[in-house]
Amino acid sequence: MDFDKKTIARFGIGTKGFVYTLIGVLTFMAAIGSGGSKSGSDDALQFLKNNIGGTILLGVTTVGLVAYVFWRFYQAIMDPEGKGNDLKGIGNRIGYFSSAVFYSLLVFSAIEMLMGWGGGSGGGRESMIAKALSKPYGQVIVAVIAGIFLGKAIYQMIRAFTNSYQKKVKAQDLGPKAQKVVLTFGKIGYTARGIVIGVIAFLTFKAAFSSSSDEAGGTKDAFNFLQDEFGTLILSIVAIGFTMYGIFLMVKARYRDMTMV
Repeated sequence: MDFDKKTIARFGIGTKGFVYTLIGVLTFMAAIGSGGSKSGSDDALQFLKNNIGGTILLGVTTVGLVAYVFWRFYQAIMDPEGKGNDLKGIGNRIGYFSSAVFYSLLVFSAIEMLMGWGGGSGGGRESMIAKALSKPYGQVIVAVIAGIFLGKAIYQMIRAFTNSYQKKVKAQDLGPKAQKVVLTFGKIGYTARGIVIGVIAFLTFKAAFSSSSDEAGGTKDAFNFLQDEFGTLILSIVAIGFTMYGIFLMVKARYRDMTMV
């Protein structure tokens, strides 16, 4: 049974890495004018669906995302790595739970695509913000959501620059050169992810202050913002960072320390 949980976790983490790699590659291609498109998770899944053998590949990816959702819920509820019930531990487990919920929505979108029900339409975050703004104290609620995104962005940066992302990767099983490359990919990847989530936080704050859900946005909107405000070079660098993050996760799926699972 332990082997099954570890296998599910590795498959799920690797699938998440594959999706991020695809987002990064598609966005980089768009940035340099070689096809592709600035993409979020839904766009990456739609790209799979629209290409040769796409239904099969999308199906495998969907199963992998289900595995990742299972792993995150398992981390949140069963606490296999002993995060505990203190403030820090509860914070970590809430983070795992929110990640599971987010990827559950992505799984639903993938299933919609597989079944031909539409899906991948995007706008999910904007729709959520619009609903929040329609409620009493809606602007406060949206500002709190923005604050959560900002906290997540800062957390990604802290992980990158304190090297805490290395803890669960059994890098000693890699050769010295491979280890250095993989951990460098992780540092750059977490930094790029922190930048994009930070932009999403900024857009969400704008939605709160203007009381307009049109100001909010997801990953694709963050890429558009980076290109519009800082140019194609910065977008290209961040897209490369996303690709590195995805590759890091796929390696992490293989070498992650699962001794406590």
